[in-house]
Amino acid sequence: MKEKTITTKIETLGEAKVLSPLAAKAQGGYTERFVKDEDRVLIDVNLNKIKDTIKNNVEPPSFEKAGPREKIYFDPSKLKCAIVTCGGLCPGLNDIIRSVVLELYHCYGVKNIYGIRHGLQGFIPEFGHEVMELTAASVSNILDMGGTILGSSRGTQDIGTIVDCLERMNIGILFMVGGDGTLVAAKKIAETITERNLKVSIIVIPKTIDNDIYLVSRTFGFDTAVDIATIAIKGAHNEARGYPNGIGLIKLMGRHSGFLAATAALAQQDANFVLIPEIEIQLTGENGFLAALERRMKERKHAVIVVAEGAGQRFFENQTTEYDPSGNIKLKDIGTFLKNEISQWFKERNNPVTLKYIDPSYIIRSLPANSNDCVYCGFLGRDAVHAGMAGKTKLLVSNWNNHYVHIPMEASAGQRKYVDPKGKLWQSVLEATGQGALINGKAHETHPA
Repeated sequence: MKEKTITTKIETLGEAKVLSPLAAKAQGGYTERFVKDEDRVLIDVNLNKIKDTIKNNVEPPSFEKAGPREKIYFDPSKLKCAIVTCGGLCPGLNDIIRSVVLELYHCYGVKNIYGIRHGLQGFIPEFGHEVMELTAASVSNILDMGGTILGSSRGTQDIGTIVDCLERMNIGILFMVGGDGTLVAAKKIAETITERNLKVSIIVIPKTIDNDIYLVSRTFGFDTAVDIATIAIKGAHNEARGYPNGIGLIKLMGRHSGFLAATAALAQQDANFVLIPEIEIQLTGENGFLAALERRMKERKHAVIVVAEGAGQRFFENQTTEYDPSGNIKLKDIGTFLKNEISQWFKERNNPVTLKYIDPSYIIRSLPANSNDCVYCGFLGRDAVHAGMAGKTKLLVSNWNNHYVHIPMEASAGQRKYVDPKGKLWQSVLEATGQGALINGKAHETHPA
C-alpha cells in the first residue's frame, strides 16, 4: 500500500457550533470522551517507515480518529436522519440499524429517523416502497433476526432522483450500509449534494462478507461468516472420512478476495486444499491441482477442498460474459466445475471417488451476527452517528490499527483489498495444508496485493 497517495482529509458541512448533548450526560454517568479532529491514528505503524518519514521532514500519514465531538453541526431537535441497507445480505445488518437508531434517539435526542426500504430502490418513487419510521421501540428486538428489517436490493438507480428524494424528505444525515458498489454510489450522491449546495451528510458503514473493502481492517459480518464456514468444513471432513475415497468440496464467498476461505481454513484445520482468486492454479500436469489431489487420496484416502467463488475464473475464458443488475460480472460456478473435473479425473483412472459438494453461501449471509460481530456493529454504528452529528461527510467508518477512524470515500471507493500471497495469512494456509503451489512452473499472483 502506498500511504503517501492516500487522501486523509475529511470534509465537513460547516462549522460545528452546537454543544453536544453528550456533554450534559457526562454528569449522569457518561465519561467525557470527546475526540478532537487533531487526534490521529497512524496509517502504517512500521517503526522504520515512521523514522524514514520523519527523517525526510514529512509528517507520517494518519487518519482522523472517530468518536464524539464536543461541538456538533446539527440541532438534534430539528434533524431528520435516514438509513439504507444495500446489496447482498450480511450478518449484522440489523445490529447496525439498531445501533444507529438507539444512538441517535437516546444519546442525541433525534426523534425523526427513517428507514429506506429495499436499498436504493426506496428512493425512487416508481418502486412504491414505503418509508419505515424507526424508533427505539421498533428496533429493540431485531438483533436475533437475520437479514435486514429494511430489506435490500441490487442494481444502480438514478443519482439525481435519489438526491431529489433526500431534498423532499429534508434529510440531514444519510447512513448508507453496503459494500464497494454502495461506496461508489455514496460518493456520487455526496458529489451531487455538493453540486446542489445542500447540507446533507453522507456516512457509509462498510459491509461485505468478503472482507475486501480497501482501508478497512475487518468488515462486520466477516467473523460470523468464518464461524459458519468452519461448520461447513467440519461437515465436509466428516463426510469425506465416512466413505471410501471420500472428498469434501466446499464453495465459500469471495468474488475477488479469498479472506473468508483462507481464514475459515485456518480456523478449522481440516482443509487440504484452499483455492482463492489471488493465486493462480493449474488443473493438470505433474504439479497441477488434480495430480496433487490424487497423491493425497493415495496417501490418506480422503481430502477436503475449500474454494472461494471467484477462484479459477480463467478456466471459463471462452464462455460468454454476463452481468448482474449492479453491473458486476456474473461469476461462473467454480464449485460445480471442480466437482465435474475431479469426478472425471478419477473415473478415467478407474479410481472412483465419493464426492460431496457443499455450498453454504446463502445460509451464511442471512444468519444473525455472532457475539463478536454484534459488539463490532455497535462500535461502528455509534461512531457513524458521531461523525454525522458533527457535520462530517463523504466518509466511511473504519477500524484501522485497533482504532476507529474516518476514511474519505475517495480514498477507498473503487479499490479493493486482496490477500497478500507473501503475507502471514496465505503463508499460514500453505503451512497448514501443505498443498504447494499447484502450478507447473513459477507461481504468480492474479491480483495485486
